[in-house]
Amino acid sequence: MRNTIPVFRHIFVKETIICFIFMLDNHQKQVATYIHLSTFTRFIIPFGNIIGPTVLWKMNKHKCQFIDQHGKEAINFQITNGIYTAIIASLWIPLFFLEFLNKISLYEFNAFYNFPLNGFGISPLVVFGGILSLIGFLDFLFELVFVVRASKKAKDGETYRYPITYSFIK
Repeated sequence: MRNTIPVFRHIFVKETIICFIFMLDNHQKQVATYIHLSTFTRFIIPFGNIIGPTVLWKMNKHKCQFIDQHGKEAINFQITNGIYTAIIASLWIPLFFLEFLNKISLYEFNAFYNFPLNGFGISPLVVFGGILSLIGFLDFLFELVFVVRASKKAKDGETYRYPITYSFIK
């Protein structure tokens, strides 16, 4: 027999919070947790961070509103984070392609004569590339933290909203 506990679910309707009490069993909480954790399949399968949650969500969304909500959140976050990563990469990659093609030198780029770091012999393009690399690394770390946090909330039977996420699937 599965353990069931009452859980409060919040629905936002025109800035009013309406709470419903319903029962979640362990299976529903586990499926919601696995939806979030399946984003780590990207380390094994290309685009696994979108394919994994989508497959689990599509197979289970009709079973429970809790699973449906967590599936939408996980997929929306992965799509949004993919867009952020694409923007960072589109700014970062050309710097290094230009270096490899010997069109410009990242270390001897003198187009900005009054750039404050030129006195240290550091090119502005190296600084810009370093900043973009740091932003990309922080994006990766925050993604890991948010996915683990969402998984923990799903395991506890609570809803979770990823920060800075656009809702593509509503």
